[in-house]
Amino acid sequence: MKGTMNITYKILCNNDTDMTISLSDLLNNEKIVKAIKSEFGKGVRNIALSSDDKEARLLLATEKELYTFEVSKNDFADLLELAEENAKGRKLFKKECDRVEIVDIETV
Repeated sequence: MKGTMNITYKILCNNDTDMTISLSDLLNNEKIVKAIKSEFGKGVRNIALSSDDKEARLLLATEKELYTFEVSKNDFADLLELAEENAKGRKLFKKECDRVEIVDIETV
């Protein structure tokens, strides 16, 4: 089996955030409602916020830079280890940022 793959990964840290917030949770927060009213309803009195879709979700996550490297298709079983070695070689690991998550595998 000849050929190569482009592997895309990101570095994970201990203090990364990955949280989902529902619209109903936001509308139940008095500070957020007040901020929305003051920003979009300046000078208007007696306004209320509501939504048809209370299950709408917002994702609050740490933004990450993606890194890519190329490997042989024969190395598929060792992708995670190879990604970690690539990160070490690029000196991407720092204090409390010592894990790798593979984001995409593309055959070439």
